[in-house]
Amino acid sequence: MLLLYLSSRTVSIELDSNNPFYHNGSKIYLNDNLIGHANTNVITLYDLEPDTKYNLKIDNDFVSFKTKSETACFNIKSFNAAGDGITDDTSKIQSAISTAPKGALIYIPEGTYLVSSLYLKSDISIYLEKGATILAQTERKCYPVHPGLTDEHPIGIWEGTEQDNFASIFNLIDVKNVDIIGEGTIDGQAENGDWYIDHRNPRIAWRGHLLFTERSENIHIIGLNFYHSQSWSIHPYMSENIDIINVNIKNNPHMPTTDGIDPDCIKHMRILGSTISVGDDCIAIKSGTYKHALKYKASSSDILIRNNLMIEGHGGVVFGSELSGGINNIIVTNCVFKNTDRGLRIKTRRGRGHIGTINNIKFDNIIMDGVKTPFVINMYYNMGDKGGHDEYAWTKKKLPFNELTPVLGDFEFSNMNCTNVEYAAGVFLGLPESKIDGIKLKNIKFSYNNNCSEGSPAMIEHNFKLKNAGIYASNCVNISFNDVEFSGIIGEEIIREESDN
Repeated sequence: MLLLYLSSRTVSIELDSNNPFYHNGSKIYLNDNLIGHANTNVITLYDLEPDTKYNLKIDNDFVSFKTKSETACFNIKSFNAAGDGITDDTSKIQSAISTAPKGALIYIPEGTYLVSSLYLKSDISIYLEKGATILAQTERKCYPVHPGLTDEHPIGIWEGTEQDNFASIFNLIDVKNVDIIGEGTIDGQAENGDWYIDHRNPRIAWRGHLLFTERSENIHIIGLNFYHSQSWSIHPYMSENIDIINVNIKNNPHMPTTDGIDPDCIKHMRILGSTISVGDDCIAIKSGTYKHALKYKASSSDILIRNNLMIEGHGGVVFGSELSGGINNIIVTNCVFKNTDRGLRIKTRRGRGHIGTINNIKFDNIIMDGVKTPFVINMYYNMGDKGGHDEYAWTKKKLPFNELTPVLGDFEFSNMNCTNVEYAAGVFLGLPESKIDGIKLKNIKFSYNNNCSEGSPAMIEHNFKLKNAGIYASNCVNISFNDVEFSGIIGEEIIREESDN
């Protein structure tokens, strides 16, 4: 039993199990009282008393702990918050946050609190009781705009470039040591506004998020429900030491660009025990466009993604497409992907450059079921309506290798069972001037859904369709297969195009 994080009101633990995400229902005892069953490997207990000792027992495993203390507890009802879902409670909750002393907890009881944007400060905790909902305003003019088009400390960021964008519901900017915890809900109710209409046009500014961090550290987001985001649900940016544990993210699968969690120029992050079902990528790791990378030289590195369930989305764990600063030292393990379009998805294109590279990526002990294409590495990524149609990006001709050419490094995939595959086991599309170099696949089983229709495994300009195919490798070198099985495949197991070794 691993103690993951301890706050004043919660404890999060992880059970030792080789079964991805799910546990066997072991009994949970707290101070010798049976309080429930462990159905998942990552568990959070809520409504604990601050500064109190507890003994926790699951099976024959014990752990003793003492919750953190609080200097004060501010109930937002004392600040005249209505909690009726009609009255704007933004100023009341913000007053509680602004006046709270260091080490205080802001308590949000059951109720529905209509807000626009809230700004947190260092050394406080926010606790959303079960049944408490932070409900977002639907009118975009209710929100502040974060300036990005400025030379003086830009705050706004949109898809890897500094742009004006609307503030998020929770904003953590230049803060440290903040807990946002509980069983409550943050509901963007974006479908009730105009956020998705003409969504590639900023209209005043680009869209915000449910939760956004910038230049912040030691942030813990635990146990909350995130629903109906305006764009990416949780966007940690230029921050470090971030924990996201046992959250539940749910967006309409038909709503565009509603990613789950997008670590962006992040160092040292853990995503544990969470469930994600969204209208785009479940987890998308990013590090800015070429211009951003030139300015900041900021990569995303040292990220652990473990014991998570990803149910719907364009990709399970995704890299890019804004990855010019580099992505390094990523471990994805003990996860379950169900019905996502792709499992691992790497998307880049000419123009992203190689200021930083993609290196030391490891996937291990993964179950994929109903994933149309478990592995997609695509260096011809078509950005669709954003303007991905230029010949420079999609031509198959060998172009000069220069500072705008992306480079991909080592990938290691091991101990996976991929069932009900539809389009292909994997599609690896390298550039003739920058081939994908160094992919290892070990102990992986692919079985197919033979009743599916053919489809396009990757987003490229001149697309192609596959059904029940093996590994399609174009412009790749040094791909290693060790104990890889295909059951129900149509055609060859490995389809090579300008690929060696």
